[in-house]
Amino acid sequence: MPTYEYKCSECGYKFELFQKITDNPATECPQCKGMVKRLISTGAGTIFKGSGFYQTDYKNKTKNPNGGETVKPKTESKKNESAVSKPKS
Repeated sequence: MPTYEYKCSECGYKFELFQKITDNPATECPQCKGMVKRLISTGAGTIFKGSGFYQTDYKNKTKNPNGGETVKPKTESKKNESAVSKPKS
């Protein structure tokens, strides 16, 4: 069910109502009992969560000489490289 925003034409009070699309619009202000008008709102913004929505998520692919795309092998992290002890001379 959508949330509709209303504004009172007498006192200027703004409020929201959670209504069905088929419900009749509100006509009375809950504060002063004046006439209200339904406002046009933008609604909720789109939220992208998870991987795959950023440019950096697509940077791991390289072009294959045969025309296809191949995934680059993951390299060892620098933590693993520094953990290996070097032989003493």
